[in-house]
Amino acid sequence: MPRLYGRSGRAIPAAPALSGTRSTRRRLAVTAALAAVVPLALSGCGAEESAGAEGSSEAKGATRTVEDATGARVKVPEKPVKVVTLSEMDLDSALALGVKPVGLTAGRGQKGAPEYLADKAEGIPLVGAVTGPDVEKVARAKPDVILAGQVADKQVLRQLRAIAPTVVTFAKSNDFKDALNLTANALNRQERAEKVLGAYDEKVAEVKKGLGDRVGSTVSVARYSTKGTALMQQGVFVSDVLKDLGFARPGIQKERGEGHSTPISDEDIAKVDGDWLFIGTLSAQGEDAKLLKELQEKPAYKELDAVREGHVTEIDGSKWTSLGGPLAAGSVLDDIEKAMAG
Repeated sequence: MPRLYGRSGRAIPAAPALSGTRSTRRRLAVTAALAAVVPLALSGCGAEESAGAEGSSEAKGATRTVEDATGARVKVPEKPVKVVTLSEMDLDSALALGVKPVGLTAGRGQKGAPEYLADKAEGIPLVGAVTGPDVEKVARAKPDVILAGQVADKQVLRQLRAIAPTVVTFAKSNDFKDALNLTANALNRQERAEKVLGAYDEKVAEVKKGLGDRVGSTVSVARYSTKGTALMQQGVFVSDVLKDLGFARPGIQKERGEGHSTPISDEDIAKVDGDWLFIGTLSAQGEDAKLLKELQEKPAYKELDAVREGHVTEIDGSKWTSLGGPLAAGSVLDDIEKAMAG
């Protein structure tokens, strides 16, 4: 029986550079392995997961009891068929496990799924926003299991539990690997989670080899919006990925923040600096993207060490600076490798 918690996801020590043909072939194979679990949602087990009323009836047979991130014990169907996801991380985890949900909530700054998941999540009905679910829409989806992300409102949880077994999948003390394992237990797909995390570990090791003396560099991650610049601190998904690669973080990014991110003013833009800077918006279109371009033209921004060294990469904020899962983590590794390949 695969273990449920405690998988560290930590990478092996660094080795020489990334340029060799043999290393490249191996890295590409690992990337393919990490991605391979997702298409299975559309084949093989896909018929079961996209089933309508018949599949839902099947799920009402045998049950199992699982413990969620709050310590609550939840009785779930042994083979859930119709799953609703109420956070970006839940959607990412479910897709990585080969399950296409029957309902999702919009990602931060999105009208639907996060941009990096848009293709895989195409056709999944919207049942709420990042601020919370629409309980009536959740009920209409007739789920067997609800993956509730970080929902903490007791009244909302009572309403959700009246619809279907509801599993809170993420707490502040968890990382995305813990959340994936908990989700896999709720969906009875622990072996698939082991494969996904194994592929992630291999990919971390391959990317870390290619980093060479860049391991240990300081990496800053920021998101820009109409509200200004926000720094991603510890306890946020991307910080765990950077830690796996052996990077340091500058300034307050070394500390755990009170919320999802910590805002700074344009006058304090020097606080965003590091050996490498990854900065972006939640959408490549719209006012936020326009304002980021304006920020990048300001003298104070141009004086950042990362800018002068050519070590700045514009990122997809819906992937880097939200509640990502294993699919986001694998894609972030690709972005880092590409940015630092030179």
